[in-house]
Amino acid sequence: MNLLESEDKTSRNRKVVETMPDSKVFVDNYLPALLGQAWMLVSSEFHDIVGARGLSVLEWRVLSALAGSGPIGISLLAQKTVSKQPTITRVLQRLELQGHVTRFSNGGGDRRITLVHLTDSGRQVVVGLLAEAESHEKSILEPLGSGKSQLLKEVLQELIKRHTPMRRALGRFGKE
Repeated sequence: MNLLESEDKTSRNRKVVETMPDSKVFVDNYLPALLGQAWMLVSSEFHDIVGARGLSVLEWRVLSALAGSGPIGISLLAQKTVSKQPTITRVLQRLELQGHVTRFSNGGGDRRITLVHLTDSGRQVVVGLLAEAESHEKSILEPLGSGKSQLLKEVLQELIKRHTPMRRALGRFGKE
C-alpha cells in the first residue's frame, strides 16, 4: 500500500490519501481514471501559479506549446493543449489582441491552414512561467528518482504517439 500526501482544496487541511494497487474498485486501477486523477492533482498545484500571473490555464497551455517551436497549425495546437479547435480559436483571438501571438495563412501550401507564432511579447509572458513549470515538475519527479521519472515520461510519450488521431488513421491503412 502506497501513501501519498495531498492537500484537500476545500478545507485546506493536509490529509493522507491511500492508493491501493490491489483494490477491487474499478477506477482505482483503470488507466484513463488514473491518468485523469494524476493530471488533476499534479496540474492543479501549478494552475494556481498560472492564475496568479493573470493567465487562464488554457492561455498558459497555448503559450507554453508555442514556446520553443516555430509556427504550428491550430489543429496541432489543439491537440497539444488538450482542447477543441473552436476553443483554441477563441483563446488565440484573445492572445492576438494582447499581442502575444500572431496568426497567418500557410503561404506556400494549403491556404486553409492557419499557423500560429509566439511574439516577443508572448515569449516574455511565458518565459518566467516555463522556469516555474520546470521547478514544479522537478518537485514532482524528484521523489521518483531519475530512472522512474524518465520511464514515466517515455511511457506517456509512447501512449500519446500511439493514440494520436492521425497516427491511428494512418495505422488503419498500413501507412505507419
